[in-house]
Amino acid sequence: MTPETWAVSPDDRLTDHESAADLDGYVWGVNCHSLYPGARLLPEPEAARRWSQALGIDFHEVCIETDAHRITLLFSQLQVTEVPVEDGPFVTDQRPAKVRRTG
Repeated sequence: MTPETWAVSPDDRLTDHESAADLDGYVWGVNCHSLYPGARLLPEPEAARRWSQALGIDFHEVCIETDAHRITLLFSQLQVTEVPVEDGPFVTDQRPAKVRRTG
């Protein structure tokens, strides 16, 4: 994302595709993102080391990358629970998408 796009993207109307239809900026509201390339634990991050030393408990940092965002999470405890696909909020078609060019 360019600095120019960031500059116009804090508008609250960009959290929904309908209200963002005629606006310039990045539309933050989506139904889902592909978790690709995925999540990975970062080896010995400086921020985690500082917090561990300051509080006396282990801290870790994970990078979560989707097709649109890169999120860095610093944490001391994290519990991850897998849920069966049928219990998810929605189910997506697992087949590769067909790309069609127009124009």
